Amino acid sequence: MTTTLITGANKGLGFETARRLVAAGHTVYIGSRDAERGRGAAEQLGARSVRLDITDQASVDAAARTIAADGGLDVLINNAGIEERGPGNTVIGAADVTAETMRATFETNVFGTVRVLHAFLPLLQRSAAPVVVNLSSGLASLTRVSSPDTPTHAYPGVAYPASKAAVNMITVQYAKAFPGLRINAVEPGFTKTDLNGNTGVQTVEQGAEIIVRMAQVGPEGPTGTYVDAEGELPW
Repeated sequence: MTTTLITGANKGLGFETARRLVAAGHTVYIGSRDAERGRGAAEQLGARSVRLDITDQASVDAAARTIAADGGLDVLINNAGIEERGPGNTVIGAADVTAETMRATFETNVFGTVRVLHAFLPLLQRSAAPVVVNLSSGLASLTRVSSPDTPTHAYPGVAYPASKAAVNMITVQYAKAFPGLRINAVEPGFTKTDLNGNTGVQTVEQGAEIIVRMAQVGPEGPTGTYVDAEGELPW
């Protein structure tokens, strides 16, 4: 039985990914900052819940101890993330972004990802087929953001794409350091979720497709890649 932890999984893409992986036979832990919401989501899906705030070291360590005591971990999906927005759900552009906005975004999207990876690596290394899926974004592609002929070029925000570009680098460096693990970054697409005020153009069912696919790669599968549902993306 494959045991999977998904951070930020009580709603949105994390919840849909959990639903699909439970259906595929995984034992899934719903990681959630709010323990009550996490339990509710787990009950709906036939999953397990664990309180997990990726910005809090004590919370992450406690979750790792809980999952270790229950038997270990095979798949880690770093799904939890934020996009700081301004009044009226507007994207904060270069003229208005502050160091505080950058810090808050990186605390969750970058430092939180590293915090969880570091805490769960010992468990993953004991798995016969360990997998890590890091949620990135198409906005993390420096090639696309800097190319006027791509839709991402028009996005004015700074903090969110910078944080996801950092996640891409984290993915590459961890994949090199731990060749026994399959560690990949995925772009789910512009999905309607609370993250973007439900302004996305696709459903969570569509967005979860690539996450679920990469969560199930085998020991000979790809590692250190950056992909969406159509294939590899330019860095």
